[in-house]
Amino acid sequence: MPLYRDEAIVLRTQKLGEADRIATLLTRTHGKIRAVAKGVRRTSSRFGARLEPFSHVDLQLATGRTLDVVTQAVSISAYGEGIVGDYARYTTGTVLLETADRLVVEEKEPATQQHLLLAGALRALSTGEREPALVLDSFLLRSLAISGYAPSFADCAKCGEEGPHRAFNPAAGGVVCATCRPPASAMPAPPTIALLSALLTGDWPIAERSDPRSRREANTLVAAFVAYHLDRNLRSLPHLDLTPDR
Repeated sequence: MPLYRDEAIVLRTQKLGEADRIATLLTRTHGKIRAVAKGVRRTSSRFGARLEPFSHVDLQLATGRTLDVVTQAVSISAYGEGIVGDYARYTTGTVLLETADRLVVEEKEPATQQHLLLAGALRALSTGEREPALVLDSFLLRSLAISGYAPSFADCAKCGEEGPHRAFNPAAGGVVCATCRPPASAMPAPPTIALLSALLTGDWPIAERSDPRSRREANTLVAAFVAYHLDRNLRSLPHLDLTPDR
């Protein structure tokens, strides 16, 4: 069978038979793939612990008829070590993995930007350098933007009228002017809009100076935006714990 190498982040796993496991992976070059890791559930497995969710690994795989086969796994970063022991980080991390899994639909279609974005978010989450709520909302906004659902937080998302605007509507694509504003649009405070814009562009100095009220309001709006564009809620969201680390 032809062999190939790639970097991958393990999104999820499922049991196969008595000793094997199927891993869903987001790779840097080959996009999302599903691969069989043979014998990883045995205690004698050489790389079983390296193929757990949150792991960033360098893999060698053999091309199979239906599923590829993992033949070698070398750890790049064990992000799970800094995530699974903290409930807020863990619940945030599961949302990150599920979102990436949902947004990258086609298998073996390149998704390099999504891979790099997920790796960066998991790195920030595992080290504790940023608050989980900010990591989550920034990842969700940027991941959706990569997938073609970039929200507008400046000009009107419908007619393009120059902002700033107060109303926000997920179905309209972000902030909207008074003329385009659909019924039941949210009216977030200006600092919240500024925070959302910073999270989308990765402006962390502005994001980290935001106040708790703006963060809570931003999180609600991001959740609504994600629910609309993914058609249904993420299964991991109800378990989310965004209690600040500090």
